[in-house]
Amino acid sequence: MFDIGWTEMLVIGIVALIVVGPKDLPVLFRSLGQFVGKAKGMAREFSRAMNDAADESGVRDVHKSLNKSLKAATNPMGSAMDGVKSAAKSLTDLDPQSETGKLAQKRAEDVKKVQAATARKAAERKAREAEEAMKKADEAEAALEAAKADAPAEKST
Repeated sequence: MFDIGWTEMLVIGIVALIVVGPKDLPVLFRSLGQFVGKAKGMAREFSRAMNDAADESGVRDVHKSLNKSLKAATNPMGSAMDGVKSAAKSLTDLDPQSETGKLAQKRAEDVKKVQAATARKAAERKAREAEEAMKKADEAEAALEAAKADAPAEKST
């Protein structure tokens, strides 16, 4: 607040000693100390009264909400992520007896049915492909046998 260094205090003390005199200087300092003490007490009481009034009127709540909105303004990605997290948390807290809970349970059952049907179709497709591969292998083996059987006959002629 006041930027008074030791040299300024020394100058003020010397001037006070010259102006007031050495005999009345302790009385001056005592009355000055009492005045400063009263001023500090009044400032403390004023500050306490203002804080009490702010608590009663809800200014602190406004201050908190203002700080929250300023935080959201300075960090929009963080506040958006906070909103997404709270929304996701509210979605996972479903009552199983509510309509939403029943619908979620039905959808989970439907997902399991679709996964089972997909796995069954994939197994059938793999079995069919294996069967076709076996047929092709048998045909290729038969063709090779036939080619071996025809080859010695051609060499002898």
